[in-house]
Amino acid sequence: MGEETFIEGDLKGVISAVSRDKNLDRAVIVDALEQAVLHAARRDCGITADLEAHYNEDNNEIELFQFRTVVDDVEDLSREISVPEAAKLDPESELGDAIGIKLDTSAFGRIAAQSAKQIIVQKVRDAERAQIYEEFKDRAGEILSGNVRRFERNDIIVDLGRTEAVIPYREQMPTERYRVKDRITAFVLEIKRSSRGPQIVMSRGHPGFLVRLFEQHVTEIYDGIVTIESAARDPGHRSKIAVFSRDSSVDPVGACVGMKGARVQAVVQELNGEKIDIIPWDSDPARLVCNALAPAVVSKVIVDDENQSMEVIVAEDQLSLAIGKRGQNVRLAAQLTGWRLDIKSEAKLDAEQAGSKAAVAGIPGVGPMSAEILVSEGVKSPAEVAQLSTRVLERILNMDEEVAQSVIDAAQEIVASGGGQVTDAVAAPLKAEDVFTGVAEPREEDAPLRDNTKVNTVDRDRRITMFLSLSGVGDAGAHALADAGYMTIGDIIADSSDEISQKTDLSIGVARTMQIAAEKFMQAQRDASKTTGSDED
Repeated sequence: MGEETFIEGDLKGVISAVSRDKNLDRAVIVDALEQAVLHAARRDCGITADLEAHYNEDNNEIELFQFRTVVDDVEDLSREISVPEAAKLDPESELGDAIGIKLDTSAFGRIAAQSAKQIIVQKVRDAERAQIYEEFKDRAGEILSGNVRRFERNDIIVDLGRTEAVIPYREQMPTERYRVKDRITAFVLEIKRSSRGPQIVMSRGHPGFLVRLFEQHVTEIYDGIVTIESAARDPGHRSKIAVFSRDSSVDPVGACVGMKGARVQAVVQELNGEKIDIIPWDSDPARLVCNALAPAVVSKVIVDDENQSMEVIVAEDQLSLAIGKRGQNVRLAAQLTGWRLDIKSEAKLDAEQAGSKAAVAGIPGVGPMSAEILVSEGVKSPAEVAQLSTRVLERILNMDEEVAQSVIDAAQEIVASGGGQVTDAVAAPLKAEDVFTGVAEPREEDAPLRDNTKVNTVDRDRRITMFLSLSGVGDAGAHALADAGYMTIGDIIADSSDEISQKTDLSIGVARTMQIAAEKFMQAQRDASKTTGSDED
């Protein structure tokens, strides 16, 4: 077969067609063609040759020129030309002039044509990727819809039309399952620029998705009358949002709920049944925490501004409600408010205060009444008394400087002997009601309106001790339950044997044994409570 023409056909028509099909500027296509011709020419003329390519729209062709300098002694044929040769091309040429020689592109042949084709395809692809990136780079924080194209490992690849997006496994809702071609809507987290083109990362579990859905369905939020001050999610299970109204005549919670719950139900349906708590925002952190812990009723809040934490005291019958299943309610409240929360029952608080008073009253020079005053002021151990200044102690207890100093010295001696802290034994032993006691810290999620820190509910060692108290549950089983996220003995009963087995990687038989032990424990507690009640009567 003979050599093929390098560039043939209606070049202007090709440029227009590619520009239209790929939605690219004609200049991008022309530049790609010029670069392809230059690349092909260098295969024949050498890499040192001074070449230029230009698209001549009048002639409908790519014109290629090689520039050579006029010299007396030619050393490099690709860049230099002798005086006689230059005179044949341009009689007026002189030493040092640059002569532009038009080259015949049809002589490059099949290999050059294939190479040029690859360059054109690559240039067009690069330009297309750059254009897609420019189109999507400012769309982070929006909601986009597409179809599920395929699955890569556990990630979902979404077809957005001109490009693809990815929903990583960690950004999916654990309660959802999709198939290829299913319609899916998600929140744009970020747009990354890479050699393979823009990578659009989307999420269905991000709090921002919840916020944008409410903006779509609640007119007052879209208009800026009602604002979502904070949002927290346990994707697929439960969410909380705190809302505030700039207009006193507009109820922010009512606006989000809508007539007969129509607005919030539209959001719930999009999230496949995820429960949503809508609470009023309050600039007072204590009130906000009380609102966030709803439906539980809070009896008392002790605020520690320095450590950004609160002790939340609730009645016995509100304890499990405040913490929620596996600590969900208090965890979401901590995320929503940005405060570290310690939920305690009133009985637990009384027991702790009794232990603290006993420890402080044990300091020589401090009686029961003075101990009660100190504990009420937040001084709960000899170690804390030892750190006070005499002036502060004088003011709190209304005592002389010498007496105050002697109390501080006595407290320091107790600390030095290793007895300065209130131990668990002094405070209170583990009781059935303490099973639900827990600590929650705000979690570092991709919440759009607030930076939070990680959640840590109920001390792991304490939970292991609690699970070991169940008949038939050994060390390995107790650790497995704690690692699986079980917060209370009631949680074990709430799940099925299959769910316990899946979460703990234990056999169904072992899971069932644990569940029976938990049921027996709770029944024993109920029986003991009835007996105590009868005795009191």
